[in-house]
Amino acid sequence: MCRGLLYTIATMTRKARILIAKPGLDGHDRGAKVVARGLADAGYEVIYTGLHQTPEQITEAAVQEDVQAVGLSILSGAHMTLFPRVLELLKEKGAGDIMVFGGGIISPTDIEALSTGGVAKIFTPGTPISAIVSFLDEQLTFQVESR
Repeated sequence: MCRGLLYTIATMTRKARILIAKPGLDGHDRGAKVVARGLADAGYEVIYTGLHQTPEQITEAAVQEDVQAVGLSILSGAHMTLFPRVLELLKEKGAGDIMVFGGGIISPTDIEALSTGGVAKIFTPGTPISAIVSFLDEQLTFQVESR
């Protein structure tokens, strides 16, 4: 008979923490709320910052909440200013490893420029929640060892 202790390490999948934010003066948040709810239903821990957030507020919340990704939703047309500013501030705070993705009414030319500038993915209106979840599952799900 074995007198030692048997240790087992179970591996389980844990979903990432995601911050959803509405930068700038855009007051239309239905899409952001739908995405936040869909991600939460898919098992992600979601923090929604609400309307009219500055890039500084978004960055501070992302760092404080220890998120793995920030989703920016914008319909106002200021995406070429606000998205890069969030990326810049995250790098300045030592949090450049936080993935930034976005959504809204963004032209294909601007999508290409934002992607080149470091935005991981842009989702346009009509994108199924399942496509966003699939993208995030590929990019952010990690294994956690429980002991």
